[in-house]
Amino acid sequence: MYDVAIVGAGPVGLFLACELGLQGVSVVVLEREAEPGSAYRVEPLGMRGLMAASLGAFYRRGLLGELLGLDEVPDVDEPSEPQGVGHFAGMMIDPARLKVESLQYRLPSPAPEAMMTTLDHVEGILAERAVKYGVEIRRGAAVTGLTQYDDHVVVQAGDDEYAARWVVGTDGGRSAVRRLAGFEFVGTEPYFTGYVVQAEFADPDKLKHGFNLTPNGLYLTMRINGHIGMMDFDGGAYDRSQVPTLEHLQEVLRRISGTDVTISNVVHASTYTDRAMQATTYRKGRVLLAGDAAHIHSPLGGQGLNTGIGDALNLGWKLAATIQGDAADGLLDSYTTERHPIGEWVTDWTRAQVTTMQPGPHGQALQAVIRDLLETADGTAYIYGKISGMLNRYDLGSECPLVGRPAPEFRLEDGTRLADLMDGGCGVLLDFTGALEGIGLGSHFRYAAGPARNDLGFEAVLVRPDGIVGWAGDADRNAFEQAARRCFA
Repeated sequence: MYDVAIVGAGPVGLFLACELGLQGVSVVVLEREAEPGSAYRVEPLGMRGLMAASLGAFYRRGLLGELLGLDEVPDVDEPSEPQGVGHFAGMMIDPARLKVESLQYRLPSPAPEAMMTTLDHVEGILAERAVKYGVEIRRGAAVTGLTQYDDHVVVQAGDDEYAARWVVGTDGGRSAVRRLAGFEFVGTEPYFTGYVVQAEFADPDKLKHGFNLTPNGLYLTMRINGHIGMMDFDGGAYDRSQVPTLEHLQEVLRRISGTDVTISNVVHASTYTDRAMQATTYRKGRVLLAGDAAHIHSPLGGQGLNTGIGDALNLGWKLAATIQGDAADGLLDSYTTERHPIGEWVTDWTRAQVTTMQPGPHGQALQAVIRDLLETADGTAYIYGKISGMLNRYDLGSECPLVGRPAPEFRLEDGTRLADLMDGGCGVLLDFTGALEGIGLGSHFRYAAGPARNDLGFEAVLVRPDGIVGWAGDADRNAFEQAARRCFA
């Protein structure tokens, strides 16, 4: 019997497998696709954006160099100026208006603010690391059945059965695990049909590069030749109702773009909608959900992949501690308590963008308001803080604004970075004054003492295994012990 069976070998499932494998938990990953690297996971159709919070997580697990294609992650002593940090409803953020000093608690870090990569690249890195941790990855294993018992779950995949103490569904928006386990999935119906297309054009210069909001919708052309996206506000009528033909795609593109551009050949085409749904809970007995299995929404702002990685990061250490008998009461239930509001925010954030993009005078009026806000430093900083994930905050019962947020990349005077202390998956107590020396930490926290190059005004900071600040303040032993008990018994 495995400790955990994860259904779905996308980035979310594989990141979770790495988190569990790092803690010595036995894991099997079941993936319905027989082979990795489909056309929709490689360049250009598989391109996705990773934001600051996700990139910080890769850095703290020693995976950033592989992600960036570097043999060694460069050292950084000064905060870098943000570059290419996203959009709201197709209206780009101007990095020049994003001042470093306006980003609260931001410290220099080798992890970039954002980057584009492919799903296949991310999955390859995570799969290789997972296998090193002893994770088994079974491909061509489509899940068709799931039965819960008091102390385990049995998953049916083809002719094979897999028994595990826990099951996590990371198998996408049409999750078999969510359906088989009977999760309630609620939300709103779509406004548009979206198209992801790789095609050849007779006259590509008739289309503008980047995001283009028009009176009839939105189209996006990438720097990679032939990659185009479209959003047609038809109420989601075309999604999966039929195969998009060249003639249909050309009609939609001409109407949205207002040009007479000609598509000469379609290589690949798929559709999606802005349907926004969320599971009412992320846990039912011994079955949990993460990523698109727990919440679906439009891809506006690149939130889906990043939210899913946040789910995996939050769940991994809690599930491992539960399996190993080290968890405080209610720790695993805090996965839903902490992550459900984030999923709810993401679905609302994308709904707001869809409403802003709608054709007609109402959408155009909203667009004018957003453009005015994006002309200001405060408006730009707010939008960036949201899409980067750095303003997301869990309610951990503290009035300190740092608590519940991703930890800044603290660095001690001896050069030790927070990331250096976290690649083993433990939490960290940073004691900048040395006043907490000798305090009982158990095996779940590392202790690091000494002055910091920038302590942000705190004497000590407790960082959870998922990189979230669990406590920060004066070097108060009682306060630390209470915070540590909220994580582990």
